[in-house]
Amino acid sequence: MISPAHVQTMARYNGWQNRSLVQAADSLGAAARLEDRGAFWGGIQTTLVHVLWADLIWMSRFDGWDRPQVTIGESPDLVTDWDTFCDMRAMADRDIAAWADRLQDSDLAGDLTWHSGASGRDVTRPRWLLVTHMFNHQTHHRGQVHAILTAAGALTEDTDLFLMPADPAG
Repeated sequence: MISPAHVQTMARYNGWQNRSLVQAADSLGAAARLEDRGAFWGGIQTTLVHVLWADLIWMSRFDGWDRPQVTIGESPDLVTDWDTFCDMRAMADRDIAAWADRLQDSDLAGDLTWHSGASGRDVTRPRWLLVTHMFNHQTHHRGQVHAILTAAGALTEDTDLFLMPADPAG
């Protein structure tokens, strides 16, 4: 099982990496962010919005956040305005970090049951595994965005966890 300290580290990493990718994507302009680059969710902006959607879905299950009113298939359309996305992403990252800071071992124990729209059925899995999944999902899709940004000529930061600054916010 994972610990609250692990979740806190991953929440810090999540915020650091999202800030880095948003900054790199900003340097490209709207047309480049919206271009379909053949990734599973299309391009830079649509993939980043999908990650935000997934974070909101998982945090609705973990911490009672409002659930997005669009399905997984509609997730890239959760928000279409870049500035609004950037604000929502920053707020979600702060709130994920605050949630992680409140966690206790008991919050990661036991199972969570929910209806998965993606699989069309009820699913039960250990809470610690689902928290791990949320961070793994973020990293997976951010890796896709990082590759697209690099190919498009944007300057990106390190992504290695061991290179995360002591204060990744600054």
